[in-house]
Amino acid sequence: MSGTRTVRRAVRTVRAVCSVRTARAAGAVRSARAAGTRAGEPGRGAPRKRPGERERGASSLELAGMLPLLLLVAMAAIQLGVAGYAVQQAGTGARAAARIASRDDFSDDYAASGRAAMSQWTASRSKFSLGGAEDEVKVTTKVTIPSVVPGVDDFGDASRSATMPRD
Repeated sequence: MSGTRTVRRAVRTVRAVCSVRTARAAGAVRSARAAGTRAGEPGRGAPRKRPGERERGASSLELAGMLPLLLLVAMAAIQLGVAGYAVQQAGTGARAAARIASRDDFSDDYAASGRAAMSQWTASRSKFSLGGAEDEVKVTTKVTIPSVVPGVDDFGDASRSATMPRD
């Protein structure tokens, strides 16, 4: 029985010591909150603000800082799409012009038919050239790539060729 009493007494002592330490820590946290500091830090004098008040407007500043970069990426993506569209339209115009140029009775109208197959936006910026051998016709179409970036006027030309056998 004496062994059990000793163990019980030791458990009570440990519990008492732990509860005293817990009470001291809780009191330090309460007094630190009242002083506006964290537990264990020297007092700063001013009460702490709530988390929502400390960071009010931070996201607006972050957006304002990132906005030029986001606009630059968006403009680059749009310009890449416009360049791809110009290349596709150059291929369409070249195929249509080569189809007409391969026919003997309509061969003079190849540029007009190539422009008719393209959208008006790219047709006004296109140039057609005719070449080839006796048994085939090769039409090359160049389309100036329009710019969506202010101040930059020239992004080069998109060029595509199409070859058709003569009729």
